[in-house]
Amino acid sequence: MAKIAFLGLGVMGAPMAGHLASAGHEVTVYNRTTTKAEAWVAKHGGAFATTPAEAAKGAGFVFACVGDDADIRAVTTGADGAFSTMEAGAIFIDNTTASAAVARELAEAAHAAGLGFLDAPVSGGQAGAENGALTVMVGGEASHFDAAEPLMKAYGAKVTLMGPSGAGQLTKMVNQICIAGLVQGLSEALNFGQNAGLDMDKVLDVISGGAAQSWQMVNRGHTMVRDEFDFGFALDWMRKDLRIVFEEATANGSPLPVTAQVAQFYAMLSERGYGRNDTSALIRLLRHPQT
Repeated sequence: MAKIAFLGLGVMGAPMAGHLASAGHEVTVYNRTTTKAEAWVAKHGGAFATTPAEAAKGAGFVFACVGDDADIRAVTTGADGAFSTMEAGAIFIDNTTASAAVARELAEAAHAAGLGFLDAPVSGGQAGAENGALTVMVGGEASHFDAAEPLMKAYGAKVTLMGPSGAGQLTKMVNQICIAGLVQGLSEALNFGQNAGLDMDKVLDVISGGAAQSWQMVNRGHTMVRDEFDFGFALDWMRKDLRIVFEEATANGSPLPVTAQVAQFYAMLSERGYGRNDTSALIRLLRHPQT
C-alpha cells in the first residue's frame, strides 16, 4: 500500500480520494476549505494537511483535482506547493482538466526536481467518481504511468496512456468537443419529440438501442425530459473546459463552428443564473427561450 496525498476535495476529488483510501492506501488530503478536509477524514480516515507541501511530504504519489491552470500551478509550484516537499522519484498525478501547455510546463518543472508528472484528466462526472468508474486519459512517461496505473484504477474503470505530457489534456479536449455537440443534438431531438406529442421516455427506450445511442442519451435523456439538471458537473465548468479547447484550437488551426455555437448557449444559460445546472440544461433554451 502506498503513502498518498490528494489535493482538492470537490465533487470529483472527494470520492476519488475516498476510493484510494478504501483500497487501503494511507491518504493525506488537502483542500483550500479546511472544513471539507476535516469532514473527509471523519468519513474515510487518514489525515489532513493545511498546505499542499505538508500533505505531499513523504508521499510516493500526489494526486490533484482542482479547478484550472492557476489552481494546479498554485498547488504544485506556488508558495507551499507540493513540488517543494516531494522526494525524488515521487510521482504527481494531475486529474484536473487544464491546458496541455500547463501540463507540459509542470512536467518540465517536475523533471527538473527529480519527480514524475502525469496529466490525467477524467471523464464520467460525479456519478463516475462516486462509483469508481471514471475514464482516465493520461499523458506522460510510460514508466511513471506504469507505477501510477494501479492506483488510478481505484477510481478509474478505463485508464489509458495517450502519449507524452499534454496528451491526456488534449484527449479530454476531444471528449468535451464531442459532448458539446451531442448534448445540443439530444436537446433538439427531445424538444422536437415533446412538441410532436410523443411519449419521450418510450422514444428514448427505443432509440437508445440503435445508432443514435450515446452516454448522454442513456444517462441524461430521461432526466432532461423531466427538467432535472442537478448532476454534479456544472455547465460553468464546461464553459471553462471549452475556453481551454478554443485556445488550443486556435493554436493548431482547428475550426470548431458547432462547439462555438454551443459555448454561446452555455454562456446564455450562465447569464440567466443556471451556471450550476449540469451540461444537459441546454434544453432549457429550447423550451424557455426567454427565461
